[in-house]
Amino acid sequence: MLRGCCWLLVMGNGQALVAEPTITLRLGEQRLQGYAAAWSESRVMFVGRDGHLWDFHPSQARDFAKVNDYFRGLSQSEMRGELQREFGDRYEVSGTGHYLVVHPAGQKDLWAERFEQLYREFQHYFTARGFRPIAPKFPLVAVVCYDQNDFARLAARDGVNIRSGTLGYYSPTTNRVLLYDTTAGQPGADWTLNAETIIHEATHQTAFNTGIHSRLAAQPLWVAEGLATMFEAPGVWNSSVHRQQSDRINRYRLDRYRNYVATRRKPGSLEKLIASDDLFRSDADAAYAEAWAVSFYLAERQPRKYLQYLRLLTARQPLSDYPTANRLQDFHSVFGRDLDMLEVHMLRFIQTLN
Repeated sequence: MLRGCCWLLVMGNGQALVAEPTITLRLGEQRLQGYAAAWSESRVMFVGRDGHLWDFHPSQARDFAKVNDYFRGLSQSEMRGELQREFGDRYEVSGTGHYLVVHPAGQKDLWAERFEQLYREFQHYFTARGFRPIAPKFPLVAVVCYDQNDFARLAARDGVNIRSGTLGYYSPTTNRVLLYDTTAGQPGADWTLNAETIIHEATHQTAFNTGIHSRLAAQPLWVAEGLATMFEAPGVWNSSVHRQQSDRINRYRLDRYRNYVATRRKPGSLEKLIASDDLFRSDADAAYAEAWAVSFYLAERQPRKYLQYLRLLTARQPLSDYPTANRLQDFHSVFGRDLDMLEVHMLRFIQTLN
């Protein structure tokens, strides 16, 4: 039997309890403790107390034992201790409420509060629009590497193949953000790339931990990347200071989208983006630009339907595939079947932005 959801109980300290039993099991040489978030005859999705998501065949696990009736993620102090042991004396671990940030020693003031600020602004953005995010089940972890070499080494350890030019990423498997300091710790250096990377990747992480996206069911890549690119704009991630619609425009993505429209975009591209993730593999620059444009249009012009669509996606059945027909059906159920007209309205809206 599959479990599509579970009950959450929020303690006075903000930590969430999950009404599923905590169990231990052995997977290969590893002893895991956590809860089975979803399972079938051929697959188990198991969430550890540190937030790591394990995906395996039931036959691979053995030595099951029940610990108690409820699951609770590691506390801040427990997680901090584990991270300090994992990364050693070269790194420090700083806590900022919802975040634990592993960073080069002596750099707390550069990193920790920036992640927490993004979390607060993310909560504000959705709460103000009537979509109250849930409490994370675990402290959110970000790891800031000393340099690009350290970043590549840790990414390889996690089994992540990073492309040239990658500055950071969020892994739904480890539930961590990993990035590196593009300034190499140089005082007074331009921090723009670091700040943009934090905003984008921490948006992914917060969305997957607060019920905006689901780690247990396939989510369209354009939805996740569209939301993260929207948050790159100051009027989204810092709306208390930047209050105008013009502040919510991601200028870089707008420029890339207009270039895409002028050079190679074809009619019907909206339907293709909704139907599959293929564009991200064939033309990543266009895919990110289109994902931003569609998401920004829906969030600005059809906000209730946009939130309804996000709810539909995050409630999808765990372990299920998401073929083209189902992706289109879900989108049609919220926004209607006339995608050609929706595309016309979106293109006109984007043309008016300045």
